[in-house]
Amino acid sequence: MKRIMLLSATAVLLFSSCVSNKKYAELEEQQKQTQDELNTATIKLNACLEDKQNLNQQISRLNNTNAALLNNVGDLATLSKKEAENLERSLESIKEKDLAIQSMRDAISKKDSVTLALVTSLKGALGNMADEDIEINVEKGVVYVSISDKLLFDSGRYNVTDRAKEVLGKVATVVKNKPDIEFMVEGHTDDKAIKTSMFEDNWDLSVKRATSVVRILQDEFGVEPARMTAAGRSYYVPVATNETAEGRAKNRRTRIVVLPKLDQFYGMIEEGMKSAE
Repeated sequence: MKRIMLLSATAVLLFSSCVSNKKYAELEEQQKQTQDELNTATIKLNACLEDKQNLNQQISRLNNTNAALLNNVGDLATLSKKEAENLERSLESIKEKDLAIQSMRDAISKKDSVTLALVTSLKGALGNMADEDIEINVEKGVVYVSISDKLLFDSGRYNVTDRAKEVLGKVATVVKNKPDIEFMVEGHTDDKAIKTSMFEDNWDLSVKRATSVVRILQDEFGVEPARMTAAGRSYYVPVATNETAEGRAKNRRTRIVVLPKLDQFYGMIEEGMKSAE
C-alpha cells in the first residue's frame, strides 16, 4: 500500500469564475482521486484486520492442537515439523500486518496532531474576537475559519475594512508558520439578487470578495500566493435559511478552508510502510 488519504475535501464543490475551468477541473479531479484512494485504503485496512483475526484463530487452533499433543504425549517433540513451520509463518504474517496497520495509524495520528495544533493556534490568535464574527471548526479533518460579512466588508462592497485587516493579519501569522498547509478562500452571499455597475450578480460579488482577501494576505502580510486559491460560491452553500434577516446575515461570509498538502501526507504513509518492511 503506497498511499492513503483521510481528507474528503467535501468543501470544494463549484469554484467561481476567478478559478479557470482547467483549475477547477484539476481540483475536482484531485478531490475524486483522493476519495478513491481513501476508499481503497479503507478496504485494504479492513482486509488486513480481517486477515489478522483469521490468523489469530488459526494460531488458537494450532495452540489447542499443541496442548492436546502435550497432554497425550507429554513431550514437545511430538509437535510435527510441518505444524511448527505453519505456526512460525502465521506469527510472522501477523507481525507484518501489525506493522503495516501501525504505520497507517501513525500517519493519521500525525496529521490529526497537525490539525489540532493549527486550530489551537488560530483560536489563540483570534480569541478576543466575537463569536458571531468568527467561527473556527473542524469537519472530517478539515479546518474551517468563517468570517462574517459585516466584519470584512461594507454593505455591497468588496474592499476589505481596516478592522478586518487586523483579523487577516492574525490569520496570516498562523498560516505562515505552518508551511505544510494550503488553503482556499471562499466568498459566500445570501440569495438576494444583486446587479450593479460593479457586480454582474452574486457570483461576481462572491468572487471579488474572495480575491480581495487573497490579495490582502499576499500583498500586506506576505503569504505565499502559491499556497492560496480564491473561489466564489455565490449563495449556493448556505449555512442558514435565507427567509430571515438573521439567516441571510449568517450566509454572507468568507470562509478559509485549510487543506493539508497531500504529497506530504502520502510521504508519511510511505515512510511508515518502508520501516515496516
